[in-house]
Amino acid sequence: MEEKKKKEESKEVFEVSRDGKKIKKVIRGRFFEDFEVGEKYYHHWGRTLTESDNILFSTLTMNYNPTYFNDEWAKKMGYKRAVINPLLVFNTVLGMSVEDLSEQALALLGYTDIKFPKPVYPGETIFAFSEVIEKRESKSRPEAGIVTFKTVGVNQDGEIVVEYKRSVLVKRREFIKKELEG
Repeated sequence: MEEKKKKEESKEVFEVSRDGKKIKKVIRGRFFEDFEVGEKYYHHWGRTLTESDNILFSTLTMNYNPTYFNDEWAKKMGYKRAVINPLLVFNTVLGMSVEDLSEQALALLGYTDIKFPKPVYPGETIFAFSEVIEKRESKSRPEAGIVTFKTVGVNQDGEIVVEYKRSVLVKRREFIKKELEG
């Protein structure tokens, strides 16, 4: 297999010979070697969460807590009005982080220390950033390493609305050749 690669942020383009033909293969995401403890990633876009998002998510996940869809009940519970389901906030922030952190993941190893310090209300916009807090070799999988991130979601005012740690088993770059040949 012949290869040429060009690095563009979290994308590599390999030129591969297969059956006498040259093809380009785009590999997205960062490999284990690309992460360094202390690095920060500011995830692009952001997302405004709407009442419709909240009702759909809560209904599809069978989470019928009236705090997520009943303004009067939410007020009795001490909120200004119905709040966005915290699991929707968590999953939105997680989704924002995938492109930067885990497109080359072999496995999600777990979440820890999940906190929701401030409620999110319909119409608020969420942004996210992550920091590499730990990196180590895998003892059982030589083709990968374990990277742990701390991810923080903030609202449009910069107030933290969710934070958590996530550990991921991430491929090593050298093993991508085997994948490309396969």
